[in-house]
Amino acid sequence: MLLKTSLRSFLAHKGRMILSLIAVVLSVAFVSGTLVFSNTATSTFDRLFASTASDISVQPPKSQFGADDEDQRGRASTVPVDTLQKITATPGVKQAVGQVFVQNAVLVNPTTNKTVGPTTGAPTLTGNWADTPRNSVEITSGHVPQGADQIVLDADTAKKAGLGLGSSLRVITTDGKHDFTIAGIATFKTTNPGAALAFMDTATAQKVLLGETAYTSVEAYGDGTRTNEQLKADALGTLGGSYQVKTAAEQKEENNKDVGSFLGFMKNAMLGFAFVSGGVGLFLIVNTFSMLVTQRTREIGLLRAVGGSRSQVNRSVLVEALILGVLGSTIGIGAGVGLAAGLIQLMKAVGMNLSAADLQITAEVPIYGYGLGVIVTLAAAWFPARRASKITPIAALNDHGTPTEGRSNIVRTIIGLVLTVAGGGLLVLAAQAEKAATGGQYLGLGVLNTLVGVIVLGPLLATTVVRVLGALLPMLFGPSGKLAQRNAMRNPRRTGATAGALMIGLALVIGASVFTSSAIKSTNDQIDTSVGADYIISGGRTGLSAEMVDAAKSTPGLDHVTRQKFLPARFTTPDGKTKEDGVSAVTAAFTDDFRLPVKSGEPNSVKQGSLAVGEDYAKDHGLKVGDRITVDYGKGRTQSLPVGVIMTKGNSLFDGATFANLDTVAQAVPAADQPLDAVIFGKAAPGADVAKTLTALEDSLKDYPQLTVKDQAGYKDLVQGQVNTLLYMIYGLLGLAIIVAVLGVVNTLALSVVERTREIGLLRAIGLSRRQLRRMIRLESVVIAVFGAVLGTGLGLAWGITSQKVLASNGLATLAVPAGTIVAILLASVLVGLIAALVPAFRAGRMNVLAAIATD
Repeated sequence: MLLKTSLRSFLAHKGRMILSLIAVVLSVAFVSGTLVFSNTATSTFDRLFASTASDISVQPPKSQFGADDEDQRGRASTVPVDTLQKITATPGVKQAVGQVFVQNAVLVNPTTNKTVGPTTGAPTLTGNWADTPRNSVEITSGHVPQGADQIVLDADTAKKAGLGLGSSLRVITTDGKHDFTIAGIATFKTTNPGAALAFMDTATAQKVLLGETAYTSVEAYGDGTRTNEQLKADALGTLGGSYQVKTAAEQKEENNKDVGSFLGFMKNAMLGFAFVSGGVGLFLIVNTFSMLVTQRTREIGLLRAVGGSRSQVNRSVLVEALILGVLGSTIGIGAGVGLAAGLIQLMKAVGMNLSAADLQITAEVPIYGYGLGVIVTLAAAWFPARRASKITPIAALNDHGTPTEGRSNIVRTIIGLVLTVAGGGLLVLAAQAEKAATGGQYLGLGVLNTLVGVIVLGPLLATTVVRVLGALLPMLFGPSGKLAQRNAMRNPRRTGATAGALMIGLALVIGASVFTSSAIKSTNDQIDTSVGADYIISGGRTGLSAEMVDAAKSTPGLDHVTRQKFLPARFTTPDGKTKEDGVSAVTAAFTDDFRLPVKSGEPNSVKQGSLAVGEDYAKDHGLKVGDRITVDYGKGRTQSLPVGVIMTKGNSLFDGATFANLDTVAQAVPAADQPLDAVIFGKAAPGADVAKTLTALEDSLKDYPQLTVKDQAGYKDLVQGQVNTLLYMIYGLLGLAIIVAVLGVVNTLALSVVERTREIGLLRAIGLSRRQLRRMIRLESVVIAVFGAVLGTGLGLAWGITSQKVLASNGLATLAVPAGTIVAILLASVLVGLIAALVPAFRAGRMNVLAAIATD
């Protein structure tokens, strides 16, 4: 009987619940879509790795400090050719193949002089063509490479670059440029993870990519008589324990770890924003059921009068919420599958060819989907249901409305004040914390407390703030403005909840804006104060070869270049403690081109063989100028160097780095074993035109399109672009929460119009025109939206400013408040209010006056 009554009530008011349903659908769709996409991507990569991994892979010994030799020296680590014969002769091995694969070669289209393949994310892999039982690609056009001038390119990369059979392709390595003709096109058998693949014959690959007759790995496939673990043990017994031998399972785990870090970050970020939107939707649903309960006061009284108990009234409201939650979750899960398909198409656009036909809808999708949708809806409806159950039959039949809550309002105010003050105190502690980790903990707690506190205080704030915000409305808009102000204040609980939903989204947007603006301003200030070099030339993930450095040095108008390399090392301080880190080895002009932030010592001492270390490192180990640190570069190469400079913390260009002169490092590490230059800096000659010299420098390096050549202004723009990309992604994800918040404003106004039908009829009867009525509703909506924006701005500024203070010693030294963004958000809130009021105002204006007055 209860279910039947609740279902009838739900269907009778289905139009009033439609926006709450949309809020549930959006939140659930985001969660389920994220899970389906993540599961599909993970499953696809699992199949790729499982279908292509060899039974055992024999790889070179691991570097002492975990660094990849290919990244360090510009050459891949190798295994001798006789390793192939040894593995082939191992019992249980059916086939063994010597492979050559490197990531440091750059593919270039000579016609356009543009790089071919991804510049970030997935790698560009260049190697030898070898037939194995589990090739990831197959030749679909042309033939395998035959000879020193032929190469095979994967189909996806060829299509993006506009290349085909017979096209020229240049390969740039540390030894120079090598030109090839595309003889074949290879197509992935399963998923293309976004990588670019190019294949030469084995002899050419060894000569061009390795400079020696060797392999980067030997891949072995068993005959089924021995397990992979047994094959691994036999291989280690034959080769010795210095080699790395990985089974298929270990290869798969390693590959999944690399892919999983990206997919995991994406999944967690999207789920986080989905739950934010779910929290915003909670406000919308609270308002919906609160207003529905108010509108059904007499109906509830009749139910109580004919014997219905408080618990039955409570359950009837909750059952309606359950129906809403189940229906919204069901639609949301379906919409989430569509969203996942859309994300897959987006991934295809960036080169990751996932298939929508392989969507993985696991049990966790409905569990999380229904869990979020139903729990949020029931939690939101519990408070209105509880209030409804307190309505006495006589009060309800006399239309006295819901019970007064004077005492509860006092308790609510006290709790809100305590939480807000405590949260503010935590933010102050966070800003004053010496260590960023401690400050971050205080910041997280402060954000949570201030958010909850302001939400709890919403009704109190609505009474005072709305009165101020609406003070000018009577003067500007006459009776419509006065009524709008009073309507926004007449139910502070409802106004606070409606504005609170908008507040959350805008607070996060403004907090992120303050943080990113401060990051950009801090970096720009540090470049201005610390960088004396005019140009920055970066080699990206491939580094700069000697040939590239020489090309830069030959640029007319360039006075000199400063080179910088990164060498992995282990430091041992006088207190006996060790730390695996790295040395930034720089040429002598470094201290001329950069102004080190000196706490103690002399920067030029680096030229004489001293180290420049960070303030935190010196403090942790009690270091002072003159103390010696033992630097171990591996392979028995060590040197003891004195501390010459202790650098003040707070400059992201130098924080965490240890600088040494390249000539000093060369005394322990021969030039042949040194890494490629990671970056070089150029200084224009005295009197030279900086802009013209930049053009000349770009011309000198035009044969190396993989390099990034920037002057200081260009480098600032590059940093700003990277930060803005992150910010725009945050804006996009938060847009979902803001959409739900706007739906809340629309819903509140729409239900408010229904609730005030008789009142509206009376206003029209005593002379209020339709135009004035519509204006009243629009102004009420604008006041509510601006109220939410003001609260969101205040919270966002507090969170963003505190974040900057917490990270001030980690490079975020300058606070920048984006005034333009804040003004734009406040103006947008007015627009939001106007848009949200369109439909409710239109419906109110069309009401029949007599019918409205006669409404019960």
